[in-house]
Amino acid sequence: MVKIGDRVRLVAIPDDLPPDAEPGAMATASLFHRCLGRVFPVVDINEFGYAELEVGEVNGQPAYMESIWVEPECLVVVA
Repeated sequence: MVKIGDRVRLVAIPDDLPPDAEPGAMATASLFHRCLGRVFPVVDINEFGYAELEVGEVNGQPAYMESIWVEPECLVVVA
């Protein structure tokens, strides 16, 4: 079970992400691909059990500038 404060590795990308080419869509799929295999701290968990990861650093920004919500089955807790 993933908890706030855990350091987790993104090991899978959810199948239901909108494609980046979709008009008006954020580049969510590209962001997830850049995060794949990297380790981030869990900063929040929502009512559905999804973990919030602050990932701005993958775009050269402070971590808090961008975040993603990820299903727990896409994450592995690291020591």
